[in-house]
Amino acid sequence: MFFTLEDQLNQKHPLYLLAKEIDWEKFENAFRTLYSQENGRPCVPIRRMVGLLILKHLRNLSDESVVGQWQENVYYQYFCGEQELAVGEPCTSTELVEFRKRIGTEGAELILQESIRVNSDHDKDSMGFIDSTVQEKNVTFPTDAKLTKKVIRRCQKLSGELDLPVRQSYKRVLKDLYRDQRFRNHPKNKKKALRADKKVKTIAGRLLRELERNLTAKGLYDDYAQDIALWWRVITQQKNDKDKVYSIHEPEVLCISKGKEHKKYEFGNKVSVVRTWGGLIVGALSFRNEYDGHTIDPALAQVERLTGRRLKVLAGDRGYRGQKMSGTTKVVIPDTPKADDSCYKRRKKHNLFCKRAGIEPVIGHLKSDHRLGRNFYKGVFGDEVNIMFSAAAYNFKRAMRLLLDFIFGWVIRICSGMDASRRNIAPRIELRPCPVAPPTHTQRSARWAF
Repeated sequence: MFFTLEDQLNQKHPLYLLAKEIDWEKFENAFRTLYSQENGRPCVPIRRMVGLLILKHLRNLSDESVVGQWQENVYYQYFCGEQELAVGEPCTSTELVEFRKRIGTEGAELILQESIRVNSDHDKDSMGFIDSTVQEKNVTFPTDAKLTKKVIRRCQKLSGELDLPVRQSYKRVLKDLYRDQRFRNHPKNKKKALRADKKVKTIAGRLLRELERNLTAKGLYDDYAQDIALWWRVITQQKNDKDKVYSIHEPEVLCISKGKEHKKYEFGNKVSVVRTWGGLIVGALSFRNEYDGHTIDPALAQVERLTGRRLKVLAGDRGYRGQKMSGTTKVVIPDTPKADDSCYKRRKKHNLFCKRAGIEPVIGHLKSDHRLGRNFYKGVFGDEVNIMFSAAAYNFKRAMRLLLDFIFGWVIRICSGMDASRRNIAPRIELRPCPVAPPTHTQRSARWAF
């Protein structure tokens, strides 16, 4: 007798329940047009690719890890649509990268929309809470000296790959200069480090000019013009310049100050999260470094696009001051109570903003559990899709928890009903306390005896 995975697995497992709730046909219809029906080899099944993307952020895994664990975990395979136990890899990790680029931000938003629909039977609030945070990029802490060293290494690497003539490698000189740049905060080393910084920038400029001349002579300058322009920006920028380059491989990274005591500056981009009263994320959008109040209208437009309804009230912190209404949505922020407010109104406002503070742990879970804490996707496109995948994974995890609670609650209700019916059939026995005679004088005295 032949058994499929569906017959062999535990039907109360959260991933098994979630796989039954998701409308996979929606993704098939939306992404089928992105593939050619006549040319090329058959593609990896769309459900498998979408399932791997969901599992990646649901379990906080990298592309390589989720592909490797798919072979070991039968629930992962069933979640991705397999009916029999598979032995080989589902795909290569590079195919996940290409699939993300293929579906784009519209596809990521479709996955977020489906995560909201799965929870829609449990959450239909008309009140929302909004907050913003920084999505940090996968870059080291930037300093001008560190970026200049990277420019020098890239010039030397490109010259070696193209076999270009180099008059001087500066290997011995740079080694001494790098040593002088260390411990610059010590009073005795500060001037020496500043002189070394200036000399390193001079050497970087010499290598760049020599590279430009050699590339022009070979007719290859146009192929590397964009990279050379970026390298010139790095070595010519000053400490207090605007629109600085903080990373060579991620030049779109911004320096954002959120006023945190433990982390004065964060390097990445700003994201906005909208949460309902019941804890469901109904909006997750990426921005550059806009003022918080300017993110309200795009965030509410996304909420209406994903849920098909408009929030009546949106509560935020004092960073959103300046806007009272957004369309038909009322925007409220904490403020001093009015003189004519009754005790009931003051208590109601206090409870509302206490509830608004619940969005802070939601953002914490997004960062620690669903890969929002460090964004490994490249470019502005990576910023846009990472926040949506993280929010979708949070919603799917919430749905898994609610499905489990529903099943166990249903079992408990059935068992309690059976117990009640048995109690009705069985004879009722009334339990009464046994009469106890009061202690005598001798017993009371013996109680205190040692």
